[in-house]
Amino acid sequence: MDNESSNVSQAEEIKVQANEAFKAHKYGQAIDLYTQAIELNSQNAVYWANRAFAHTKLEEYGSAIQDATKAIEVDPKYSKGYYRRGAAYLAMGKFKEALKDFQQVKKICPNDPDATKKLKECEKAVMKLKFEEAISVPESERRFVADSIDYHSIEVEPQYSGAKIEGDVVTLDFVKKMMDDFKNQKCLHKRYAFQIVLQMREMLRSQPSLVDINVPDGSHFTVCGDVHGQFYDLINIFELNGLPSEENPYLFNVDFVDRGSFSVEVILTLFALKCMCPSAIYLARGNHESRSMNKIYGFEGEVRSKLSEKFVELFAEVFCCLPLAHVINQKVFVVHGGLFSVDGVKLSDIKAVDRFCEPPEEGLMCELLWSDPQPFPGRGPSKRGVGLSFGADVTRKFLQDNNLDLIVRSHEVKDEGYEIEHDGKLITIFSAPNYCDQMGNKGAYIQFEAPDLKPNIVTFSAVPHPDVKPMAYANNFLRMFQ
Repeated sequence: MDNESSNVSQAEEIKVQANEAFKAHKYGQAIDLYTQAIELNSQNAVYWANRAFAHTKLEEYGSAIQDATKAIEVDPKYSKGYYRRGAAYLAMGKFKEALKDFQQVKKICPNDPDATKKLKECEKAVMKLKFEEAISVPESERRFVADSIDYHSIEVEPQYSGAKIEGDVVTLDFVKKMMDDFKNQKCLHKRYAFQIVLQMREMLRSQPSLVDINVPDGSHFTVCGDVHGQFYDLINIFELNGLPSEENPYLFNVDFVDRGSFSVEVILTLFALKCMCPSAIYLARGNHESRSMNKIYGFEGEVRSKLSEKFVELFAEVFCCLPLAHVINQKVFVVHGGLFSVDGVKLSDIKAVDRFCEPPEEGLMCELLWSDPQPFPGRGPSKRGVGLSFGADVTRKFLQDNNLDLIVRSHEVKDEGYEIEHDGKLITIFSAPNYCDQMGNKGAYIQFEAPDLKPNIVTFSAVPHPDVKPMAYANNFLRMFQ
């Protein structure tokens, strides 16, 4: 057997291993194995398309688009290449680009009923998008839905037996009762949901885009990462580490909603805790606290189902008020995504960002919400297709420029619930164990104690939840590709 035939045969064996890793939800391992197969035989479109699918599972949509494009270059008639690229565009909310790829799939496989069905659904999604664009009101003329709501006038029916707020003050007793109701899959009355969300909006509007947190000597502080609608795991964090209070404060480093199908319960619990005691809990904005992500990944549908259409708009308005980053004791910088495409960004620049809008596709705000660390120096394109990747040298320079010791960020699933990178100067923390009911990862949170603020990382496993699948409220079409 000549060398070329040997490589082709070896590549096929590795592909089989990669497929097994994929089936076991070990997507990172699958990507490494597909990469080995590609290195042995780069002219097999299947390897590129399969690696694209594994990237999609890790929400690395930029990398998925690159790999699917390569599959198409290798074999322009390979329908899976267009299919994988279309699915990645779709996951990014780029419906028009997705439509072109699904049209191509249909052209190559005219008799495939699955391709026909998906193309029709994609056409509907694009038509809906065009209609929404046509009727949208210019930003300058938009009125806040929050200003049209008077929760005092909403009647609570006598038969309602759930948690109630007496007067205007959210109490610990109310929060505990509400959490118990949620555990038993009972809904909160809309009157009290409006009250919590409107009070939250007033509180957040007065905060700067970068919030300074002071932890007195001898006191501790807990930082959590993404929760993604996993309410029962959120409750588990509180059982392990205590409820938020002035003596036991938390920072939730965003992505409260989407993916998991208990996002309404998560967001109302966190907002109610903030209303109860503002210094007990701090909340920041992530890339999923945005209208475009909520449309795709289930929060919008869940809000419609459990509350009402008006709440969809109200949450979108409140998410635009969330701060973008926090600094603990002038030493630990906490942000959802990461750092910037340019050096020299100061904390004062972040504080000056006008955050009261949907996240833009470039600039400081976008990079704060979307960027990821990379293992090599410098900067590179984002594997997500938004933001960028940054190396240890970028981290080191930002910390030096701002007299900081450490960066804590979230945004990425980690097998152990956390990862320490960049010479110990950057920690990723992720608090949604067994993410999407399939990743098998642990969750984690960090405890800091002042004055030294040494990170103590606590990991935990997923707990059972009612039989409601992730993305249960997402658009049917979008669920087809999960």
